[in-house]
Amino acid sequence: MGCAEVISLSAVRASSQWQRLRDDLHARFDQWLDRLQAQLPNPQAHLAEVTEAVWHLRHDLTGGLSETIVAHGHEGEVTRQFARCPGCGRRVTARPLVARTVETLVGAVHVERPYFYCTAGCGGFSPMDEALGLHSGRLQLDVQQAMADLATELPYETAATVFDRLTGLGVSSERMHTLTHQAAAGLTVLDVAPSREQIDQLVAQVAKGRFRRPVLVLGVDGAYVPSRPESARGRRPGRARQRARRARWQHEWREAKGLRFYLLDGDRIVHILSWHQVQNDHDLGEA
Repeated sequence: MGCAEVISLSAVRASSQWQRLRDDLHARFDQWLDRLQAQLPNPQAHLAEVTEAVWHLRHDLTGGLSETIVAHGHEGEVTRQFARCPGCGRRVTARPLVARTVETLVGAVHVERPYFYCTAGCGGFSPMDEALGLHSGRLQLDVQQAMADLATELPYETAATVFDRLTGLGVSSERMHTLTHQAAAGLTVLDVAPSREQIDQLVAQVAKGRFRRPVLVLGVDGAYVPSRPESARGRRPGRARQRARRARWQHEWREAKGLRFYLLDGDRIVHILSWHQVQNDHDLGEA
């Protein structure tokens, strides 16, 4: 008589969940293949035509797969009937499902989650948003990180154009500017400065095989620019097509001061650190 194999209940449940998930993923993939076939009826097309069709539909596939995985992994949150208010701790009953679509680097992800509202004055909340780690707003953190990376290396208009070409997510240069400033809020030059070890590595890299150490250059420049207060941002209430009125706020001339450290390596420069800030004379002097 052979020995019986012991199988854990959790392993059986996990296997069953994954099998159901795989079935739904296959169904989602079949739906995407239908769209691909409609756009590329002749599979004997040139490579450029094939890659263009797949590239155009890529977000439909990857976003849809992500959406299916999220729906399976958080079934308990979707069917949740009660939740504790994060403000006062009261037990709140779920309201009908509320849909939300967020943009990620792999495409749009549509989620439906229960909405809770505390009548004690704390307002509404969706526990599933926290369970998924959703960021407020439509653009999620992976998209914002990619936008910030481009905006710190390229002019805003160029960064917006390149970002649209690489991701298919059209954003304006103004959105790039706003998001970059939000991400940099509170940062100081010490937060972005490379470490001593990183600087030593750069110096050693440039000095390799040479008798003299590389030349370190500090460039500093500034210019006075007009600025507007934060209270001037955003739309003002009033009827559309109404004659514009002169702004009630007064601008202030501030100095935009920038600095850059770099190494000279023949005809090229090796970047070490750059920083700029816009302040009035007193605050800039204190900084």
